[in-house]
Amino acid sequence: MSPGDLAAVWLTLKLATVVTLLLLLVGTPVAWWLAHTRSRWKGVVSAVVALPLVLPPTVLGFYLLLLLGPRGPVGQLTQSLGLGTLPFTFAGLVVASVLYSLPFVVQPIQGAFAALGRRPLEAAATLGAGPWDCFITVAVPLARPGFLTAIVLGFAHTVGEFGVVLMIGGNIPEKTRVVSVQIYDHVEALDYASAHWLAGGMVVFAFVVLLALHILTGRREEGR
Repeated sequence: MSPGDLAAVWLTLKLATVVTLLLLLVGTPVAWWLAHTRSRWKGVVSAVVALPLVLPPTVLGFYLLLLLGPRGPVGQLTQSLGLGTLPFTFAGLVVASVLYSLPFVVQPIQGAFAALGRRPLEAAATLGAGPWDCFITVAVPLARPGFLTAIVLGFAHTVGEFGVVLMIGGNIPEKTRVVSVQIYDHVEALDYASAHWLAGGMVVFAFVVLLALHILTGRREEGR
């Protein structure tokens, strides 16, 4: 692979790692709330979280571009803070990827929390555990399969993004050019040999992800 290909691979792995960690921090409390709330807003929040599943990536990228751009409310805020604008930066890629991959992390964790029921938490509470202790020492360990699935899906989905990252990040070498965009560039240049190397690697990666999910699901079913 060329230095440009290696740079794209490194940037993609860096982006996926950062996004996955942020998704766990953001998605876990959202998943917990969705799994236990009786609020009338649950349906609305669930729909917003799941929106990237059905929304075309270019549509989400377009509105994020308007929102984060120099004339958008978020763009004006970041400029007033001296941070500049987020589009066509690595930080912009992170924000867009977090929003686009959110359902792939929230939904598995939400399902794991919902499957626990109230009994383990109530039992821990009768032993003197506070709400935070119940969450950390009881809910999170018991929901580990959901967390593992969320990590795998969130990381893999971020690696495979194209439309959103192209809209928000553009195609700047070593700054916003990820693997999917690099493959597109190779195909446009009719450099099919280089495209095969990267595309083949993505196929292998996707197969490993699906195999890992199959193993995780099988272990979860055996444990029941």
